[in-house]
Amino acid sequence: MPEMVPGSNVPLTREVPGLTGVVLGTSWDAGPEHELEDNLVMAAILCDATGKALSDRHFVYFNQMVDPDLSTGRLEEVLGPDKEQIEVDLRTVPSEVHRITLVLYINDRPGRRRTLGQLKSCRLRVLNLATGQQIVSSVELTKSITAETAMVMGELYRHQGGWKFRVVAQGYSKGLLGVAQQYGVQL
Repeated sequence: MPEMVPGSNVPLTREVPGLTGVVLGTSWDAGPEHELEDNLVMAAILCDATGKALSDRHFVYFNQMVDPDLSTGRLEEVLGPDKEQIEVDLRTVPSEVHRITLVLYINDRPGRRRTLGQLKSCRLRVLNLATGQQIVSSVELTKSITAETAMVMGELYRHQGGWKFRVVAQGYSKGLLGVAQQYGVQL
């Protein structure tokens, strides 16, 4: 399958019949920017039909490793070339979750002047949880970011009884705070 560009989507459960879970992984290259490398975090927000987080506990990141329903969680041991991964058991995602939004952000003190635009590369991919096989991957996402400190990378969402995946690549200059405001998460 060709690499996905921002805005494109793929019907995962139609492309992979019997798909019961996915691993959403991101890889990046910060070059010599070791502090940037050490402060990048991938997170997931489980959203309702209005696009808002079900609750603050439905924000999965390094301080909250799994959602309350145990359907979505960060993997401590990353498989393959990814820097961070989030596992989603599609069978146990609560019915009120319509969308799982993937975010990459810089977990840094204000005023540090680090941005996602400093990354040499950044990609997102979807793996079959059962087999570990890659289903799809994104094109290089650094082309669409400059001074942003957070980015919605992609979305896993329900569609006509199945699941689809979309590459988004939308940057936020206010970092995680901007993302939290849009999705209704209290930090």
